Amino acid sequence: MQRFRLGLFLAALAAPVSLRGEARRQADYPSEPVQSSWDDLTAGIGDREDWASRRSALRSRFLDLIRDQYKPARPPQGLQEHESVVVDGQYQRRLVSYQVEVGERARAYIGVPLQLAGKAPGVVALHGTFPHGIEQAAGLVDNPDKAYLDHLCRRGYIVIAPEHFVSGQRTPAACPYDTADFYAKHPEWTAVGKFTYEHSIAIDVLTGMAEVDAARIGVMGHSLGGQGAIFLAAYDERVRAAASNCAAAFFRHNPRVDDWARDHWYVYFKHIRPGLMRGELPPIDFHEIMALAAPRALLDVSALNDGDPLVQRQRVLMLASVMRVYELTGAPQNFAFYVHGGGHAVPHDARQLIYGWLDVHLKPAEATKAKLVAPPR
Repeated sequence: MQRFRLGLFLAALAAPVSLRGEARRQADYPSEPVQSSWDDLTAGIGDREDWASRRSALRSRFLDLIRDQYKPARPPQGLQEHESVVVDGQYQRRLVSYQVEVGERARAYIGVPLQLAGKAPGVVALHGTFPHGIEQAAGLVDNPDKAYLDHLCRRGYIVIAPEHFVSGQRTPAACPYDTADFYAKHPEWTAVGKFTYEHSIAIDVLTGMAEVDAARIGVMGHSLGGQGAIFLAAYDERVRAAASNCAAAFFRHNPRVDDWARDHWYVYFKHIRPGLMRGELPPIDFHEIMALAAPRALLDVSALNDGDPLVQRQRVLMLASVMRVYELTGAPQNFAFYVHGGGHAVPHDARQLIYGWLDVHLKPAEATKAKLVAPPR
């Protein structure tokens, strides 16, 4: 007993010393602000009014980057249904087409759950660089990890999976994803402007459906589709929640920046190539494009081993700067990013995070609310 009391006494004597030592260590190593070249996003911004002015300028730069002023007039939709099947008694999958330019139609799969209690949220699901992307998104071919339409319909979403304009039935004579014919027809427009415009028309199709709640529209995609999700969220404010997986890198800190303006195959922004060859970057970058979605919900999922790891580490700094805009607009809960080591893929954890993100932001709060276990009677 005496030995026990002596131990307590010694412990009591030691505690103040320990606490004083802890205080000294905290003072010796204060936290430091994380600074990077991406801080220009909020430089000089003091309040929401300042951001509103900055956002207006950035939106103008974004529309100029995609050359939105050269898009054609939006034609009558002319929606047609070509086939319809019921999948596993869960949802109806329809193959449809609609007009995106005069004389040019796009195909898409639309999935509608069979058991709907009312209007449902709608999602635009964007495939990556795959020759038969909508078949992949529907779970008919290739990798079932990328069967987004099937996965989301089973979760209660009405989903449209549009076909990229240089794939599927619109594959150019040269090869899938070759944009030479597009630029011959639209020399002043951009491929990004084209697919963003078409994805906005896909929202028109969704919101024209009686079963869809037009106030709850989301977009998600992987790879090229991940880029499309970011661009569509910036472009069309009807998007309430967006999730991008493994989108390509940005302009700055990117040794392969000229991939955005190749001289062959898939050319995103043809008009910026001369400037890039002179070492000049566009007047807007991806942190600024992402910030255009604020305060609407945006999730970015990426892999540190998807291409150049140094570039992907810059992405983390870039995303941290986007969070500052969400904090400034009072909606930090509407922005998130997840960085993993699974490469250029949509692994299970990433898919569950993406679908959970859409659930949180597009479904009623009750749908994602945790509940206590009921006590036994």
